[in-house]
Order: sequence, then C-alpha cells, then structure tokens
Amino acid sequence: MGSFIATIVGGLIAGLIIGPLGRLVLPGKQDISLGMTILVGAGAAIIGGLIADWIGVGSTSGIDWIKHFIQIALAAGGVALFAGTTESRS
Repeated sequence: MGSFIATIVGGLIAGLIIGPLGRLVLPGKQDISLGMTILVGAGAAIIGGLIADWIGVGSTSGIDWIKHFIQIALAAGGVALFAGTTESRS
C-alpha cells in the first residue's frame, strides 16, 4: 500500500511539471484551468511511467529522456482532448 501512495504522490508532483510542459508544446491558447492541467499532467506522468516501464525504458543510468517524452506527449494529448471537450460544451 505504501508504494501505491508514493506512486500517486509522485504522480501529482510530476504533474506540476509535466502538465504545463504538455500544455506548452501545444500551439495556441487552451481553455483549461491550471488545476486541470496539473491533474492531466499527473495522469500522464503515471501512465507514461507505466508505458516506459512496459517497453523497458523506465529506468536508465542517466536522465530518462524517453520516459519524459512519453509523459509530455500524453499530457499534451490530454490537455488538447480536455480543452476540446470544454470548448464544444460552451
């Protein structure tokens, strides 16, 4: 149970960075709150980490560039998806 909580807390902390980076790589303005950006980033960090572990690049001897690229790409996709759904409701 302790590692599950650590994973969630780590994901939220990573979401503080991954979410805004994912938003930054998207062109234009996204109508999405900062809180939702962080939550999308946290989800992307957790799922991206799992994907990176699954394909065997989750832990390397240096900086895990491939894992971070996957996480940022997922965050960008999540922000674009969420921003697109909020725009269509307005």
